[in-house]
Amino acid sequence: MFVVLLGFSFFQLNAAEHKLVFTSVSVPNDAHTGAMMVFERELERLSEGKIDVEVYHSGQLFTQNGEQAAVRRKNGGTDLVYSGPNWLAEYVPYMSMFAAAYMFKDYNHMSETFNGPMGKDIFDDIAKKVGIRPLGAFYLGTRELNLRDIGRVVKTPADLKGVKLRMPGSPTWLFMGKALGANPTPMAFTEVYMGLKTGAIDGQDNPLPTDKNAKFYEVTKYIILTDHFINPVFPTINEAKWQSLGTNLQAKVYEAVEKARVYCDSQNLNQEALLVEFFKNEGMSVIVPDKQAFMNHVQKQYLENKDLASNWDMEMFRKLQESAE
Repeated sequence: MFVVLLGFSFFQLNAAEHKLVFTSVSVPNDAHTGAMMVFERELERLSEGKIDVEVYHSGQLFTQNGEQAAVRRKNGGTDLVYSGPNWLAEYVPYMSMFAAAYMFKDYNHMSETFNGPMGKDIFDDIAKKVGIRPLGAFYLGTRELNLRDIGRVVKTPADLKGVKLRMPGSPTWLFMGKALGANPTPMAFTEVYMGLKTGAIDGQDNPLPTDKNAKFYEVTKYIILTDHFINPVFPTINEAKWQSLGTNLQAKVYEAVEKARVYCDSQNLNQEALLVEFFKNEGMSVIVPDKQAFMNHVQKQYLENKDLASNWDMEMFRKLQESAE
């Protein structure tokens, strides 16, 4: 009887006070999937079991569009998702500025922007306006073009004319595809491999680690090193859930997020340094395009889109440009 009562008492003392469901469409070998596991392990340790984290990856619970909607709802089925500028611009229009191609100079420029004072102000504003709070910015990687054999080598935006380029299904993602010169085609991430295999799409854009982990090299021929988007991804929590944690546990969450960020960023930076040779060894053609032609074409497209550019915070834009110098 003593053993049973002792066990019951121990369980009660260590029962979790909060549960966080963290969902993603990322595949098992992705660095940001691994970062979810780091976050789970670290937060449960740091909170001394007060927070229980449940991780679901590979689109087990939601599509990418579905989880973005679910996290905005209280008790929507997920508490944490990966979001980013392209998904948030629909609700906070100036975020479209950070969703534009060639906006960031490099990884450090992106990370210092979002993980510094400017990022804190932006994330507080998002929480106020949307009801979800980004907790930091991880490095997903630098997005490149990845194409099937379309009968020509792509070196300039003109070479992308008529190419069905899969993009995630938000307006700013789709406009990025158009700005690059392609015919942007919305498609769920979980459908991309088969879409490439069957020819439903001609190509897709993602960082090289994602291309490898999702095995897109099996159904494509070209990697085009456009370097068009230094891709941040925000671990983002429902604001009502966040406030329910209280300041002490919120501090533990931030600690766990930072551990996960270091893991994710280092993994992707290390992989990117090696993956060009990997793709060549897999029989793919890796093309160095006329990057300046892409930059010029993209800038013209964004500046001519008055509806999009009119939403930008030009004072913030000026600071962003100065920080890149």
